[in-house]
Amino acid sequence: MGNETLYYNGTVLTMEEPLYAGALLVRDGRIAAVGSERELSALCPEAGRVDLKGRTLLPAFIDAHSHLTAYASTLRLLPLQHVSGFTDLEKQLKDYCVREKLRPGEWVIGFGYDHNSFDEKRHPDKRILDRACPRNPVLISHASGHMGVMNTLALKELGVTAATPDPDGGVIGRMEGSREPSGYAEETAFIRLSAQMPQPSLDELCKGLEKAQQAYLSYGITTVQDGLTKPGEWALLSELARRDRFQVDTVSYVDERGHPALLEENRMYVGQYRNHLKIGGYKIFLDGSPQGRTAWMSAPYEQAADGYRGYPVCQDGEVEQLVRQACREGVQLLAHCNGDAAAEQYLRACERVRGEYPALPDIRPVMIHAQLLRRDQLPRLRRLSMLPSFFVAHVYYWGDVHLENFGRERAGYISPAASALRAGVRFTFHQDTPVLPPDMLTTLWCAVQRKTKGGRQLAESECLTPLQALRAVTINGAYQYFEEKEKGSLRPGKKADLVILDRNPLTVPKDELRAIQVTETIKEGVSVYRAG
Repeated sequence: MGNETLYYNGTVLTMEEPLYAGALLVRDGRIAAVGSERELSALCPEAGRVDLKGRTLLPAFIDAHSHLTAYASTLRLLPLQHVSGFTDLEKQLKDYCVREKLRPGEWVIGFGYDHNSFDEKRHPDKRILDRACPRNPVLISHASGHMGVMNTLALKELGVTAATPDPDGGVIGRMEGSREPSGYAEETAFIRLSAQMPQPSLDELCKGLEKAQQAYLSYGITTVQDGLTKPGEWALLSELARRDRFQVDTVSYVDERGHPALLEENRMYVGQYRNHLKIGGYKIFLDGSPQGRTAWMSAPYEQAADGYRGYPVCQDGEVEQLVRQACREGVQLLAHCNGDAAAEQYLRACERVRGEYPALPDIRPVMIHAQLLRRDQLPRLRRLSMLPSFFVAHVYYWGDVHLENFGRERAGYISPAASALRAGVRFTFHQDTPVLPPDMLTTLWCAVQRKTKGGRQLAESECLTPLQALRAVTINGAYQYFEEKEKGSLRPGKKADLVILDRNPLTVPKDELRAIQVTETIKEGVSVYRAG
């Protein structure tokens, strides 16, 4: 085919008005026209033709938050997503050492265990890992990425002892009744320790990144985020851009607390793509994980005898300063907030800084996850033009855990997307990959059905229609990235970033949404993924 392609004989969902069209014409990587097959055939009779054969064509999905480089890294680690308990974990670790023919002293690094799915319903400690791998240092990361466990050899190599203090915003686990490290660590403590793991070569990392891109494309996603970029991650991203090997548009958010200079040093990437890579702004963390009981809440967790509410990562003054810096530089700020207390801290900081600026720059601040955002906080998001990006798949994957941690009232309203819609607040959805695979169709199903793994219904009043959910991963995603004039709907002049589905998500039975298959993904007019 040449530079013009006509898609016909299927359903075309424009995500605009009118919602449906009969055909789509692409020219030189952009949408040239939308209309009937007859009109577009007459407009461009020489165009190559793609028969949709009854399938559905719509704008490619937009990932509003994930960690592309972290996902690429996890693809080379021991997968632990399906481990069922301590015995199974021990076996998986032993088998890995044998299978990989590891020599004594070589690291074993695993990713993806979830203590909530274990028979024991708790994290392992170093003794389990010591039994499995007595001659190798071991570090395993929780699926959330917020916590993990190390064995005795790993603790020794990383210099963790009874005298090691807990860092601000983190905890080093201790054996009961002593200061001896148990091997468990969470939040800043775990993040700092895991950052010391040995890294493969740049070439190996680039190969992993290319593999990760293909995974996103297989789910119909053509715009991806790297949600906490530090110097090592930036070196990898910029190298792939230099090699012109990106197939997805990648938006990087610099670690504002740790490495703010990274943005200024790479100003040429700020707000504009260079070989499909751009810097979107800054990212900060304000709390932890609700399923890990480290999210910062205004009221105690259920069955927390000591009144435990989680804890903050930053003090109020520091958050204000971070918001102020983003406003001063005119760049977007993403803040990880799971608990309602973390959401409150971010809202107050933005409100205070806004009062200092007669004309606040349009930085479209984003509240990442917003799991336990209270409905009474939503009007304040609207006043600040703040977008919540909901991790709505939590409803299915951890909804039962949230009911235990927060009770029916709070857990029922996690990811309050319908309330946001009623409050006039624009929102997006994400999977926080590698926490979950970047499966947008399962996310749509979660937003529409709001059923837990255990089959329990969470706040039916928060269920969306399929069209409302679809907007969150198309046009709203484009808006979050300041790209609504380029992506997110099928309008002439926009990029031809497209996905073809085997069925129409607006007409299939709602419980079948997650069974819809991506058959092809197209980036700027070029087919970059085909199923089968």
